[in-house]
Amino acid sequence: MTDAAAPRRLRVLAAMSGGVDSAVAAARAAEAGHDVTGVHLALSENPKSFRTGARGCCTIEDSHDARRAADVIGIPFYVWDLAERFREDVVEDFVAEYEAGRTPNPCLRCNEKIKFAALLDKALALGFDAVCTGHYAQVILREDGSRELHRAADMAKDQSYVLGVLDDRQLAHALFPLGDTPTTKSEIREEAARRGLFVAKKPDSHDICFIADGDTQGFLAKRLGAAEGPIVDESGEVLGTHDGAYGFTIGQRKGLRIGTPAADGKPRYVLDISPVDNTVTVGPAASLDVTALTAIRPRWCGRPPESGPAGYTAQLRAHGGETEVSAEVVDDTLRVTFTEPVRGVAPGQAVVLYDGTRVVGSATIATTTRRPAPVAAAPQQAG
Repeated sequence: MTDAAAPRRLRVLAAMSGGVDSAVAAARAAEAGHDVTGVHLALSENPKSFRTGARGCCTIEDSHDARRAADVIGIPFYVWDLAERFREDVVEDFVAEYEAGRTPNPCLRCNEKIKFAALLDKALALGFDAVCTGHYAQVILREDGSRELHRAADMAKDQSYVLGVLDDRQLAHALFPLGDTPTTKSEIREEAARRGLFVAKKPDSHDICFIADGDTQGFLAKRLGAAEGPIVDESGEVLGTHDGAYGFTIGQRKGLRIGTPAADGKPRYVLDISPVDNTVTVGPAASLDVTALTAIRPRWCGRPPESGPAGYTAQLRAHGGETEVSAEVVDDTLRVTFTEPVRGVAPGQAVVLYDGTRVVGSATIATTTRRPAPVAAAPQQAG
C-alpha cells in the first residue's frame, strides 16, 4: 500500500526496530497525514543475551532507540512482547530446518509469521488499517482494486525477496514508505539527520538477529549437541569427520577441515547433507550445478501464475541476482527449470518468482536436480 494507493487518512502501526530505515518510514507515514503509532517488537525472551551495540534489532538498546525516534516524530509508542511467538515460529523453525539438513531464511519466516501475521492480526483487531515497515519494496494498487508487490525503485536496496511470502490480505494492509524512493542509503541517513532522529548514524543490523555472536554453527551446536559423522566424496570415500551435519550448508567451501587435498588440487564444496546417516558429501564446484528444482508451500503475492509453464525470473537468495526460468504449478508444487545452471541451491531456501519487477510469489525449495558431472575420458591404449 503506497501513499498513492491510500489517499485517505489511515490508522497506521509502524514497526520500529530501532534502526534508521524503520524510523524514517514512520516519519514519512506521519508526514503523509496518517495517524501513526510506533511499536517495537520485543522478540527475545532475554534481550541481554542478544547482540550488544547496534548489530541486531532485538536488544534493549534498540527498543530505547525506537522510543527516542518516536518521541522526535511525535507519535505514541509501545513495546509489544512477541518473544514466545518468535521463538516458536522463527527460532525453533530455524533449528529444526538445519537439523533436517535444510537451509532456512529466518528473516523471510519472521516477515511471514511475525510482522505480517501476529503483528498484523493484532493491529487489525485494535482498529489499525495498516502495518508500516522500513522495507524497500512497493505495493501497487491496480485499477481493478487488486494489489501487486513490486521491487523497490532502487534495485540496490530492494528487499522484495524476503516479502515474497505476503498474500493478498497482507498486501492490502502493508505500507512501505521507502520503497518508491530512488535514494541512496546515505540520503536516507541525511533525511534522518534533518528530522533530528538520533539513529541517523546508527549502523545497519546484519546477520541473524537472534544469534548473538554471528556464530551459526555454535548456536546450533548448543541446541542440537555434538554428533560426529563422516565427510565423504562423491565416491563415498571418507575424507574426514565433522561434529554435526547441521553445521554445513550446500555450496559451503570454508571450514570443511579435510586434510586430504583433492586429486585435481581444486577446492571442494558441500554437495549434500544427509541427516539420516549424519553424512556430509563434498565435491568439485561443477557438481553444484542445478538445472531444476521443485518447491512446496507456494504463496502468491496477488494473482497466481497462469496454468502451464511460463517464463519468469527467479531469485534464490536475499542478496542474489535474478536468473531466467520456466515455471509451472503442478498439484500445488512449483516446478522450476533454469535456462542456465545455477550453483549453491539448497533445500529449505526460498525461490521467489518475478514477472518484470512484480513479485509473483514464493515457495520453499524441496528438491533439486543437478547436471550430471562430466565423465573423465578413458585412457587411450597404445596401438
